Amino acid sequence: MKKFLNSVDTVLTESLDGFAAAHADILVLGEGHKFIRRRELKPGKVALISGGGSGHEPLHGGFVGHGMLDAACPGQVFTSPTPDQMLAAVEAVDTGAGCLFIVKNYEGDVMNFDMAAEMADGVQQVVTNDDVAVENSSYTTGRRGVAGTLVVEKIVGAAAENGMALPALKALGERVNAATRSMGVALTSCTVPAAGKPTFEIGDGEMEFGVGIHGEPGRRRDALKSADAIAEEVCAAIAGDLGDRAKGPALLFVNGFGGTPSMELYLMYNSARRIFERQGVTVIRSLVGSYVTSLDMAGCSITLTMLDDGMTALWDAPVHTAALRWGM
Repeated sequence: MKKFLNSVDTVLTESLDGFAAAHADILVLGEGHKFIRRRELKPGKVALISGGGSGHEPLHGGFVGHGMLDAACPGQVFTSPTPDQMLAAVEAVDTGAGCLFIVKNYEGDVMNFDMAAEMADGVQQVVTNDDVAVENSSYTTGRRGVAGTLVVEKIVGAAAENGMALPALKALGERVNAATRSMGVALTSCTVPAAGKPTFEIGDGEMEFGVGIHGEPGRRRDALKSADAIAEEVCAAIAGDLGDRAKGPALLFVNGFGGTPSMELYLMYNSARRIFERQGVTVIRSLVGSYVTSLDMAGCSITLTMLDDGMTALWDAPVHTAALRWGM
């Protein structure tokens, strides 16, 4: 294993220190590295808080700032943050309008965010579960929350910035999640620093179809296929799950897992867009890049969100974070 490390015990805290210093104009690192928060809080605004295991950068800390999250709680690599982290974040960013937790559907995340919500006042939750690959996995009961979480955070974040109240934000988050489907494919494994070896073994001529963002198994191990053939199967799974809703305006998001060049991600976007548009989807918004990663894994996921006018306007609304910036 070759990685830029001083020690596996300090990789997270040193990374967070560097991240906070690099983006000191927009965010602040909480005491004890428990959370990252917006530098400038907006009084009277519902605070949005998310988080999860590290290793998926820029999710979630990279989405803290104007128009998205007010705070993010980083756990150890692929490990949920603890309830005390969420409670500290609530105390730091709640300006009186309450807080909304946005939680990926992984058992550790759900359990710990639930515990924090029970101990805090004025907190509601949205759980994302956009992955169509498997109904249950080694990490979840029900579908996994993956790259579609970014879409929920962006659209709900814009609505919160505009002053929407907590119950309406929760309903909006659930509506966006219900309109969003994702699926991923891995070409290589990832290497967790503490383990020092790949999470799983995969041959040069193989791919893991429907892989999770922690390297957990997907639908099956298969022979490597062409990009068009991979996109055909992923898009068919997404469209099939959406059913009759897979018509009309949509956001197409092709996400890299950390080890895939932009050239290949745009090639996959080109394939997926052609496939979806043949099926009656009109891609009116796009995002391509490595935003919800799995350390150094080579691979990508495809996310489709069916849009209405209100959701499109909120997606277009100004955002200024470390990882997403437009309209300002």
